[in-house]
Amino acid sequence: MPATTMITVAPTGAESARSDVPALPVTLDELVRTARSCADIGASVLHLHVRDAEGRPTLDLAYLTEAVAALRESTDLVVQLAGGPVRALDADPDAASCPVSPELHTVLRDRRIVPAYRIDDLDQLATLRRLLDEYGPPYGERVHCTLVMGLPGGMPGTVPALAAALQALPPEATFTATGVGAATIPVMLAALAAGGHLRVGLEDTLAYGPGQPVRDNAQLVARAAGLARIAQRPPATPAEVRTLLGIGAA
Repeated sequence: MPATTMITVAPTGAESARSDVPALPVTLDELVRTARSCADIGASVLHLHVRDAEGRPTLDLAYLTEAVAALRESTDLVVQLAGGPVRALDADPDAASCPVSPELHTVLRDRRIVPAYRIDDLDQLATLRRLLDEYGPPYGERVHCTLVMGLPGGMPGTVPALAAALQALPPEATFTATGVGAATIPVMLAALAAGGHLRVGLEDTLAYGPGQPVRDNAQLVARAAGLARIAQRPPATPAEVRTLLGIGAA
């Protein structure tokens, strides 16, 4: 069982027209303020979807590069780029969330960027095992998966589904889990009990509880950090996460 818990915050992914949903951090100043507040509470990784001034997702390389640089200058968080075209990797993140793809696996290894394999279906874990057998380990020699649970048509956000995913993980792999919507709390508790790590944020969760909208990303990080401490696995530092994931490996 790991001694600490890696907490990833995904602050900008979700989109909603609901008036009770907090505004997403859009400008670089807003993103940096969000990152700082979440880091102070216990986040160690920032999962980055960049949006333009109108709040729309953007893959503008100059903007992505500026965002990564601003986060590095203002925090010591591990910057994990959300999956996207290969050209987006020119922004030089520490890590990248990516689908199980031979192309991305190879490109990330060549560029010395640590992957977090996004898994939202059990079949993808079998595909990942075959990929590792054929192409070898990723950069950093660590295999880390992000289990996205509770999406329609994907893995249910339940304890049995998480248990099945853990049985199918590659040997020695570590995992982060997030439950979308109503699956947030069940997945969080089950992941902590199973020795996993947590992802939270407005990308995955818009309600803090029944009839209670989320106030901001820091509120979600605070809940995750509190539960991690109750589980006697307090939040990991960014330095500990870099070692865990193999970031900066020779």
